[in-house]
Amino acid sequence: MNGSPGSDPSATDRRAAGDREAGAAPPAAPDRHVVLLGSTGSIGRQALEVLATMPAAKLTGIVAHSNWQTALEQCAAHAVPTLVLQSDEAARAARGAAASASGLPAGFKVLAGDVGTLELVHTAAAEAREAGLALIVLNGIVGAAGLRATLATLEVGATLALANKESMVAGGPFVTAVARAHGARVIPVDSEHSALFQCLGDQGAAVDELLLTGSGGPFRLWGAERIARATPEEALAHPNWSMGPKISIDSATLMNKGLEVIEAHQLFGVLYEQVTVLINPQSVVHSMVRFRDGAILAHLGVPDMRTPIGYALGWPARPTLPMVKRLDLLAAEVSFARPDLEKFPCLRLAIEAGKQAAMVEAEAGCATGACVVAPSSAALAAVAPRPRTAAAPIVLNAANEIAVEAFLEREIGFLDIAMTVEKCLSWLGGEVVESLDEVFALDAEARRFATESTASRRAGI
Repeated sequence: MNGSPGSDPSATDRRAAGDREAGAAPPAAPDRHVVLLGSTGSIGRQALEVLATMPAAKLTGIVAHSNWQTALEQCAAHAVPTLVLQSDEAARAARGAAASASGLPAGFKVLAGDVGTLELVHTAAAEAREAGLALIVLNGIVGAAGLRATLATLEVGATLALANKESMVAGGPFVTAVARAHGARVIPVDSEHSALFQCLGDQGAAVDELLLTGSGGPFRLWGAERIARATPEEALAHPNWSMGPKISIDSATLMNKGLEVIEAHQLFGVLYEQVTVLINPQSVVHSMVRFRDGAILAHLGVPDMRTPIGYALGWPARPTLPMVKRLDLLAAEVSFARPDLEKFPCLRLAIEAGKQAAMVEAEAGCATGACVVAPSSAALAAVAPRPRTAAAPIVLNAANEIAVEAFLEREIGFLDIAMTVEKCLSWLGGEVVESLDEVFALDAEARRFATESTASRRAGI
């Protein structure tokens, strides 16, 4: 899950700026550099709260989409020297405003687009190496747009704190190959995968089953007829987590859990038959690992994304996070149930898509397990099997993004999301993918097909 209970990140920005104005003690010498991708989104705002508790982590750059006003405020509050805006128009506006803004650090600059993101990552990596420090890049970009940033991070050998599950869904075997070739580490930020990462430790070879938990979303107890009439407002009203709109809808359809099953396969190198989805309505158990000796290790805590964000940014140490509420075990209720695949077909579609790709990957000898397998040397990576997969997860993810957007715009109904995805999978899901260029091409083709499909539904064709 990517969300958190209500918090006020802007208050963190104000406190950070106020501390400098009040002549607070000078910051501790940095022990790591951090770049934050998606700074104005839910993950990014919470990451800034966490970083405010980590004085030895130096934030050297942030990336946002188009909210340049908030991004500039963040740069001023946290003394960030480089801002990248994906929108060229927003970048021009930010440059104009920065010329007369106060509080920005000396030498502040604004870059634009994917080219700007690549420049930031490469520059940050060079600066970290020169300082003899590690670089952690937190990828909180929403959707498949985060894949390019994931690859750029791994190519410079930085540690990737991955909150963008779509990177592993759409490009899993390619991401793993790049990580191994460059000796880069991947630490998951999704609450469930962070929990699995922590429970696994160095015992990946002894795993029997990954127990991936989820709340069940806002429609867990609804009947099928009522779900068919669900509105965007109802789907956005998650019972436990406060999240962005796209992931909130994915939680309501259980597509989010399906994407997480695919991500777990890619991150931890387990078979799909070893991943079990369980509904934990309280969102107290974030996931569990069953080992071959029968033992189960579980990760418990209040539903607060600042905990896995802090774990990834501070790894291997744990930061102190006083703002995170402590779980009261005496008051906590814990229960589990199986998901209803009839009411929530998106979960079934995702698992089927993942298995379809896994068959192609296995035949090609592709490696999975970006998190738990020690990175290979560049020489070994050069002779490793070339990544090869099926289009199904790429198509699933792209079609879902288009369908969710159409639902939020009230252009299609709630059940039309799964119908759109299934239609796109039947048309494009069986193609074989052998390069990143093909990944991006299929992503674009699936989006075009899904856009046509949602338009047809809107027109009643």
